[in-house]
Amino acid sequence: MKKHNFFAGPSILPQSTVDNTSKAIHDFAGMGLSLMEVSHRSKQFIAVVDEATALFKELLGIPEGYSVLFLGGGASLQFCMVPFNLMNKKAAYLNTGEWASKAIKEGKVFGEVDVVASSEDKNFNYIPKGYVIPADADYFHITTNNTIFGTEIHHDIESPVPLVADMSSDIFSRPVDISRYALIYGGAQKNLAPAGVTFVIVKNDILGKVDRKIPTMLDYRTHIKGESMFNTPPVVPIYAALQTLRWLKEMGGVAEMQKINIKKANLLYGEIERNKMFKPTIPAREDRSLMNVCFVMNDDYAQFEEEFDKFASSKGMVGIKGHRSVGGFRASLYNALPYESVEALVAVMQEFEMSH
Repeated sequence: MKKHNFFAGPSILPQSTVDNTSKAIHDFAGMGLSLMEVSHRSKQFIAVVDEATALFKELLGIPEGYSVLFLGGGASLQFCMVPFNLMNKKAAYLNTGEWASKAIKEGKVFGEVDVVASSEDKNFNYIPKGYVIPADADYFHITTNNTIFGTEIHHDIESPVPLVADMSSDIFSRPVDISRYALIYGGAQKNLAPAGVTFVIVKNDILGKVDRKIPTMLDYRTHIKGESMFNTPPVVPIYAALQTLRWLKEMGGVAEMQKINIKKANLLYGEIERNKMFKPTIPAREDRSLMNVCFVMNDDYAQFEEEFDKFASSKGMVGIKGHRSVGGFRASLYNALPYESVEALVAVMQEFEMSH
C-alpha cells in the first residue's frame, strides 16, 4: 500500500533527494568513499557547498550584499544568535505561535523585547493585524509560517527597522523579496533537507554593530568568513539540500511551486469546508497556512476523531494527527508532497463521511 507522508517535520523530501543522497552515502562523487566519511574540505564537497549556495541565491533572487550560510543547531539556536548579533537595546517581535514565543523568550535574555501583537488570546488561530512596529527597535522578528497552529503570513511585510524572519517551514514555497529582509533563517527539515542543517540568509552590512562581545561560534561574521566551514558542517544534510535545490529548479522554481501549493491547499481546505464531519481551525481564509492545514471534527462528530485517525492510517495516510496544542488533524503540504497525496486524503475523508 502506498504511503502518503503528511508529517510536519522531519517531513517528505523529493524522491530524487532521497535516491541521490542514498547513492552518495555509498559512493560520493565517484570517490569510492561514503559521503559520511569524506573531508568537508575536499574539493568534491566544497563544490557541493558552492553549488548549494549559488542555487539558494538563484532560486530566491538574493541580491548582492547578502551571504548564505549553512550552520548547525537548528532554528532554535537562531533564537539566540539573532539577538546576540543584532540587538543593542530593544527588539520587536510578533507572537504568532510556539516558535515565535520561544524566540521571544531568548530575545529577552539580551535586552528589551516589545511584543507588538499576539494571537495567543485565541490559541494562535489568526495573524494579528494593525500593529505598530516601533521605529527605535533594532529589528522586527516574525515567524512566517506556524506549523503547529496552521497560520501563515503570505506577504513580505514592510518594516521601518531591519526585518528578521524565521522561514523554517515555508522557505521556497513562494517568491520572497529578499531585499525587504535583514536576515532569514530556518531549520531545513520541512522544505529542504533532513534535520541537521540550518540555513541563514543575512545582509552583511547589518552585522558588527552591537556593543557586546560575541562568542566566535555565535558570530555570523565568523561563518561568512569561513564560508560555512569554520567548523565541520553537517555534510549529509547539506548534500541532501543541494539535491532538493536542483529538484526545485527542475520544477520551475519557487513561483511555479507556489502555484502547485495553492492548488493543493485549495483542494484540501475545500473538502474540509464541504465535508459535514470536519471544520478548519483557522477562521480567516487569508491567515490559513498553505504548508500546514489544521482541522478538527465538527462538534456533532467529535466522538469519531480517534476512529477517523485509525481509518486514515489504514488507508496509508501518515502523520496527520494534530499537535496536542490544537488537537484534531494536521496535513502538511510541503513542496515535495505530490498533488495525488492530497487527492488521496480527500478521498479518505469523503469515504469516511459516506460511512457515517
